[in-house]
Amino acid sequence: MLRLASASLAGTAIEFYDFFVYGTAAALVLGPLFFPTFSPLAGTLAAFATFGVGFVARPLGSVLFGHIGDRHGRRPVLVASLLLTGASTVAVGCVPTYGTIGVAAPLLLLALRFLQGLGLGGEWGGAVLLTVEHAPAGRRALWSSFPQVGPAVGFLLANGVVLALSATLSEAQFAAWGWRVPFWAAGVLALVGLWLRSSLAESPRFLEVADHARVPLAEVVRDHWRLVLLTAGALSIGYAVFYTVTTWSLSYGTERLGVDRGVLLVCIMGAVLVKGALTPLVAMLGDRYGRRPLCLVGCTAAALWMFPLVALLATGEPLLMFAGFLGAMLAFITMFAVIAAYLPELYEPRVRCTGAAVGYNLGGVLGGALTPIVATALVEQSGRVPWSVGAYLTGLALLSLGCFALLPETRPVPAMAAEPATG
Repeated sequence: MLRLASASLAGTAIEFYDFFVYGTAAALVLGPLFFPTFSPLAGTLAAFATFGVGFVARPLGSVLFGHIGDRHGRRPVLVASLLLTGASTVAVGCVPTYGTIGVAAPLLLLALRFLQGLGLGGEWGGAVLLTVEHAPAGRRALWSSFPQVGPAVGFLLANGVVLALSATLSEAQFAAWGWRVPFWAAGVLALVGLWLRSSLAESPRFLEVADHARVPLAEVVRDHWRLVLLTAGALSIGYAVFYTVTTWSLSYGTERLGVDRGVLLVCIMGAVLVKGALTPLVAMLGDRYGRRPLCLVGCTAAALWMFPLVALLATGEPLLMFAGFLGAMLAFITMFAVIAAYLPELYEPRVRCTGAAVGYNLGGVLGGALTPIVATALVEQSGRVPWSVGAYLTGLALLSLGCFALLPETRPVPAMAAEPATG
């Protein structure tokens, strides 16, 4: 289990590195490089719109790779999704800017971001299911939390590279070519991920299924549509919180508050580091007390923390911003540490890869794709403290809380001890 979970974590970290490095670039440089004819605000919105395309593609990727996973196994999904995401990320680093090829530049960026999202849409379902379906029932949340650590590792790796480049290059050098280096590094990481995943065994639950679904999506839509919508709504606040902290706040802090890019990255990375380290510990609570209670607590915490988050961010003070980010990440991980066990348990094995991944990635559209765009637009109508952003996030948290309240608990009940023999 440790080898399997570690390989899943490493592969997920690499794919999320690819996804996150784009988000950081969108917040810092893609607007003026690819949309120079727009105003600064419109350029940032356009860059975040291309960022959002990746989220729109993720449900499509979960349908495509979910079909493969439910029909042919979880293992092929891991290889194909990693290849697609890695290749498209390297290609982003090679796209000429608007000044070189004109309107073709943002169109290429859009197409490659779509392919990134397509690959990542398949990654989560394959990595999580391969781990959770090997794990013993009583430790399912713990072992499945390893792939959930992957996004934190990928984020830290992506932003660590950007931070190092920012510290060693001038602004002109970073804008000219430095921003491309993290994308090119994705090629090396993809090769490492393929090597790690080459020896993984197929899921035993998949091998036990005698009658695989012919068209998994059709069964999910027909029999589980309500479940898909509830999980998408439930997960939307998690995505919104994460990308508010890691993407929108980076743009807001550097452009509106004048905070140094390196200082802000360190504050964000510190909060994400704590989140990643606590993920397995919170997941153990999910094995002990259930998945749904933790999700309800996390949603409630998010609803209570969104106004303090924006107030602390607006100070521009590093320690106060870090405190705001940390509170948001703690609320986030209280929900998402157990999601990798919770979602697969809601679906039967024959359509599990499609159902769990589609619900998970639809939540990304609602929370991840829209939040940086909506928050950037709302800031223009706010004073120094963006209370409207806090109100938007609080409303989304209450929506998610209602969806989690309608979902059932899935934690396996420990077997009763055998009655002592009598007579």
